[in-house]
Amino acid sequence: MEEEFIEQINHYQGILQKICNIYFYKHPYREDYYQEILIRLWKAYPMFKQESAFSTWLYRVALNAAIDLVRKECIQPIHKELSAREYLIHDIHSEDNSMTDRKEQLYQAINQLDNIEKATIILYLEGYEYKEISILIGISETNVGVKINRIKKQLIKRIKDGRK
Repeated sequence: MEEEFIEQINHYQGILQKICNIYFYKHPYREDYYQEILIRLWKAYPMFKQESAFSTWLYRVALNAAIDLVRKECIQPIHKELSAREYLIHDIHSEDNSMTDRKEQLYQAINQLDNIEKATIILYLEGYEYKEISILIGISETNVGVKINRIKKQLIKRIKDGRK
C-alpha cells in the first residue's frame, strides 16, 4: 500500500505543487503546508475506493486540505504594491523571462481569488470538464460555467491592471 501511494504521489506531484502555488503563493511556510497536505493524503489513502480516478480523488483531498489550512491558519495572500520605479525597470533577459513573468502574473492574480474560485480555476486549467469540476467542488455544472467565465474576466482585468 505504501509503495502504491508513493508511486501515485510521485506521478501526480505536479498537481500538489500547483495547489500549493495557488493557495500558499510566496508564503514562508509553503513547504510545510505541502508536507501537511501529503500527510492528509496519506491518512485518507486507505479510504480511496477507486470509484474515481486517483487524480480526481487527489484533487478533492488536497484542495480540501489547502482550504482547511487557509481557514485554520488565517493565511492572508501576500500582496506587494510595486513602486513606479519598479514598474519601469527593464529586465535584460526579458525574452527569456517572458513566460516566467506571465506565469508569475497569473499566480498573483489567481492568489487574489477566493478559495472556491481558486479550486475551480485550477481544475479548469488542468483540463477537467465542467461535470467533473462540479462534482469536485460541489456546485452545479451550470454554476461551474458561470464561475469560470467570471473568473477569466477577473484574471484578465487583474493582469491588465498589473501592467499599467
